[in-house]
Amino acid sequence: MAHSNHRIGIVGAGTSGVYLASLLSRQGFQVSLFEKSPQLRTDGCGILLVQAGMEALQAGSPEACSAIIAAGAPVKLFEFRNLRGDVFNAEPVSYAEKELPGMLVHRKPILEALLAEVPQSCLRFGAELESVSQTPESVVAHFSNGQHWEGDLLVGADGILSKVRHFVVPGVNLYYLGDLVWRGVVADSTFCPDGTFLVYARGRGIYANFFDIGDDRTHWGFFIEKNQLPHEQGILVPSDTDIPPQELAKLPDDARAIIEATPPEQIVSRYSYDIDPLPQLYSGRVLLIGDAAHAKSPSRARGMTSGFEDALALARYLGEGDSIAGVLADYQAERMPIVHEYQRTSREISRKIGRSHRQAA
Repeated sequence: MAHSNHRIGIVGAGTSGVYLASLLSRQGFQVSLFEKSPQLRTDGCGILLVQAGMEALQAGSPEACSAIIAAGAPVKLFEFRNLRGDVFNAEPVSYAEKELPGMLVHRKPILEALLAEVPQSCLRFGAELESVSQTPESVVAHFSNGQHWEGDLLVGADGILSKVRHFVVPGVNLYYLGDLVWRGVVADSTFCPDGTFLVYARGRGIYANFFDIGDDRTHWGFFIEKNQLPHEQGILVPSDTDIPPQELAKLPDDARAIIEATPPEQIVSRYSYDIDPLPQLYSGRVLLIGDAAHAKSPSRARGMTSGFEDALALARYLGEGDSIAGVLADYQAERMPIVHEYQRTSREISRKIGRSHRQAA
């Protein structure tokens, strides 16, 4: 494919969209990366980036992969405790020589490492998508700031609340997994040291997790099962973002102290959703990747990883293909069975570990 003659638009400057923009820019495509926020959003918490995700990064950007390894902590131990604090299972992690590790790392250095490889001329901030139209020869995206873009392929990398998805598969509902989750990052050098991932279990399910993300910081997540009120169905942020004291009190003192030491501005609260597998990943010249295409339960830790895999596969097909139509057909044939399996197994695990209040939102 004549790269310099093809214009690729990407909506959403999260990790999937930024990684795709870096790969395609390096291949010589004319790339425009649209983000509705006025600047890159590097907020967020910690990430478990499994080995498959690191391999997808290494294949496309060894420099970004190395930067992420330097910024975080390789996983060394998974430890499972009950709510009394007793350890009932421990799984050490070891790596062969030159094997890429699974990483515990904050989202910010991941995004910054990827963004460093995207030309500034590609970035379009303050651009919220309003509509998409297309012909057999091109696709046009219109934005709320009055801008419009016309090109050969529009990629929706705009997350679980994707607006691009409406133009590929309209009417997709979020599927509530039954969990209200709080996450935060706090200074800590003793409770969760040196590549440790701690899980506190409740019956069959997870009550809280804590993991080292390097630089003497710990990420934590706290989970409760909750039925949504009708007016909150389909929204990400609950109306009441306070952690119920009676639930937090179920943790051992040392674990609870980590959460209570976190500055409120460093805590985020979200309902957990996924989406049902989509019948298609593209329509005409509009394609979905990442959570826009296959948002899933976090139970298998494949969210960010699958977005990186999407970006790498799409860049490969675009580099080798003769036509946009052929590229998208080949990409879908490869990726759709994989991401559907991620979605199916992730939701199955969520069901098995006790989440019981599931509903379409």
